[in-house]
Amino acid sequence: MPTLEIKTVINADIKTCFDLSRDIDFHKKSLEHSNEKAIAGKTSGLIELGEWVTWEATHFGVKQQLTSKITEFDTPNYFVDEMVSGAFKSFKHEHLFSYANNQTIMIDKFHFQSPFGILGRLANSLFLSRYMKNLLITRNGFLKTKAEAITNLEHRNS
Repeated sequence: MPTLEIKTVINADIKTCFDLSRDIDFHKKSLEHSNEKAIAGKTSGLIELGEWVTWEATHFGVKQQLTSKITEFDTPNYFVDEMVSGAFKSFKHEHLFSYANNQTIMIDKFHFQSPFGILGRLANSLFLSRYMKNLLITRNGFLKTKAEAITNLEHRNS
């Protein structure tokens, strides 16, 4: 099972980063290029432990739906969303946060398994791992920009 790990250093407080990471509305904005929208379950606001969301998006030219549920939650340090149904055979996305030296360290650990046995493993190595890594990097870049803008605004207003 492939595991992707992305580390993002953000000049913002841990709570802002944690909340943006679980904000359904922010997630939609950060992945507009794939027409991502929440169509069932928790469709707006901050997702919590035990809640689920069904996303609809276009990837590889195909409209797809994926439902994930928040299965672990420790504010503001950690949460996990896991696929309930969708195109993957399985996935588990760990979101880890720590704070030191006025920076939040955000680590995404994305464990996934493709369907279709050897064909799925081939797809992972040819393009899917790279595609998923780029998707996470794009989303995290948006999150970093937004969190740092919020923090800068708060500092100017205080």
